[in-house]
Amino acid sequence: MPMEINANTPSNFIRNIIDEDLASGRVKEVVTRFPPEPNGYLHIGHAKSICLNFGLARDYGGRCHLRFDYTNPEKEEVEYIESIQEDVRWLGFDWGEHLYFASDYFDQLYEFAVELIKQGKAYVCELSADEIREYRGTLTEPGKESPYRNRSVEENLELFERMKNGEFAEGSHVLRAKIDMASPNVVMRDPVLYRIKKVPHHRTGDKWCIYPMYDFTHCLSDAIEGITHSICTLEFENNRPLYEWILEQVYPKPHPQQIEFARLNLSYTVMSKRILLQLVEKGIVSGWDDPRMPTIAGLRRRGYTPQAIRDFCERIGVAKANSIVDYALLEHCVREDLNETAPRTMAVLRPLKVVIENYPEGQVEYLEAANHPNNPEAGTRLVPFTREIYIERDDFMLDPPKKFYRLAPGREVRLRFAYFIKCTDVICDDEGNVVELRAVYDPETKGGSARDGRKVKATLHWVAADHSLPAEVRLYDHLFATEDPNEGDLEENLNPNSLEIVTDARVELNLKDVNPGDKFQFERLGYFCVDLDSTPERLVFNRTVALKDTWAKLQGK
Repeated sequence: MPMEINANTPSNFIRNIIDEDLASGRVKEVVTRFPPEPNGYLHIGHAKSICLNFGLARDYGGRCHLRFDYTNPEKEEVEYIESIQEDVRWLGFDWGEHLYFASDYFDQLYEFAVELIKQGKAYVCELSADEIREYRGTLTEPGKESPYRNRSVEENLELFERMKNGEFAEGSHVLRAKIDMASPNVVMRDPVLYRIKKVPHHRTGDKWCIYPMYDFTHCLSDAIEGITHSICTLEFENNRPLYEWILEQVYPKPHPQQIEFARLNLSYTVMSKRILLQLVEKGIVSGWDDPRMPTIAGLRRRGYTPQAIRDFCERIGVAKANSIVDYALLEHCVREDLNETAPRTMAVLRPLKVVIENYPEGQVEYLEAANHPNNPEAGTRLVPFTREIYIERDDFMLDPPKKFYRLAPGREVRLRFAYFIKCTDVICDDEGNVVELRAVYDPETKGGSARDGRKVKATLHWVAADHSLPAEVRLYDHLFATEDPNEGDLEENLNPNSLEIVTDARVELNLKDVNPGDKFQFERLGYFCVDLDSTPERLVFNRTVALKDTWAKLQGK
C-alpha cells in the first residue's frame, strides 16, 4: 500500500499513478532518477525536475538515482559533472550510493544492440544524415525504406563490429532500428541507435568509437538500474513508444514506466542550454554563474536560497500542459524566505553627505539597532552616529512634489534608530547639483520619537560618514527585456539595463567580516548577498531581490 503522504503535499497526476502502482502491486518500491546530460550547467527548470524526482523518492520511502547520461562525448566536460553534483546537494538532496554513469553500461548496451540485430530488428545503414532525414518523410507523408534495410543478420553483425573496431569514417555508417517507415509517429521510422564518433570519452578513454543515441541509452539505463517511474518532460512524449519498443525487444519485465510532465517555462528567461552556452561564449554574461543567468549556480551567486527554490517548485506544481510562470512568483518565494532569515543592516548606495551642525564635532555615539524586527533572538548591534552622515541621494529633493515626504529644505525626518533631523541649508556645485546638506538634530528624539509628540512622515536609513565601509554593489535585473525572449532575435531581446554597478556605496561597519554567500536586508533597499568577488579590502554585494513584491500585489496579498 502507498505510504501516507504529508497532508501539506499537493497531489498531482504523477502521485496518483504511483499510488495506483503501489496499490496494485505493480511496484513494491518507488525508484526514480535524475538523469542530466553533462553538457552544461543546470538551470531552474532542472531544479523542478530535481525536486520532483528526489521529492517523490523521499515521500514514498524509495530512492532516487543521479545518473549522468553520456551520449555525446564531444560536448561533455568534467566541469559540468562537478557542478551538477554541487547543485543537487545545494538544493538539499542526496543520492547516497546511487551515483551512476550511462558510460558504465556501454558494454551492455552494445550487447543489446547485437541482440536487436540477431532478431532482425536493427541494421547498419550507409545513408548520410541528410539522406536519412529525406527518407524519413514528413508528418503527412510516410517515409521510404533505406536500400540497406534488408541486409542479412550476418552482414549487419559484421558491419556493426567493424564500426566498433573503427574501420569506418564518422558519418559513413549508423545502426538503425527496423520498425516502421510508415508509422504516423516519425520517431518510430527506423531511428538511429548508434553512430560513429572517434572522440575519447571522459570515463572510457579510447575504448569506443561508436556511441549509443540518447533514446537507446536512456530506456535501457533505466531498466538496468531498476527505475520504476521514469519521469521526463513533455518533449519526450513522442519518444515514449520508442522507449517502450526497445525494452520490449531486449529487456525482461518489469519495465520502467515513462511519465511526461510540463517543463518549466519562466517569463523573461531562456531555458535552452544551447542558448545559455551562447550567452557565455559570446561574453554577454560573465559565465555560467553570472547572477543574471537562470542557472542554479547563477541563482546561488545572486543570493537565492535552496529553500526558496524548493518552495517555488512546489507552488508551481506538476501539470500536463505547458505554460509560462511569472518570474515574479520566484522572486516572491525568495523574498518570503529572506524576510524570515536575513539580518537587517543599513547601506547607502548613492551617498549624499549631511552635516549635522549642532552635533558635537568628534563625538561618536553608539545607538542600539535590532538585527531582525520579528526575531528577538537575532539580537542587536551598535550603530555609530556622528556629526557627518550619508543618506540616500534619492531621499532628498530641492523642490519636492506634493506627495514626496522625505527630506527637503526646512523639512524634518526621522533617522532610523537615531534622531529627528531638519534640513537647514543646501550646498550646490557650480552646475546646480546638490553636493551636501546642512541640518540640525533634536537631541530629545533619541530612538526615533519626539517627547512632545510631534510626528514626521518619513524615516530614512543612513550611515556615519567616517564610521562606515566603502562597497561595490551590483544591481541586477532581468537579462531579457521581453517576457518571452525565445521569440525573435535573442540579442535584440537583451535588457541593456540588466546590470548597474554602483562603486561608491557605503555600508555599516558590522559588515567588515562578511563571507561570500552571506545575505542581508539593506533596510528600505532590498535583499543583498555578498558576492564571490568580495574581499575584506573590497566588499562586493549583489542585489538578490528588491523589497517590492509585484507578485503578492497582483494576488491581492
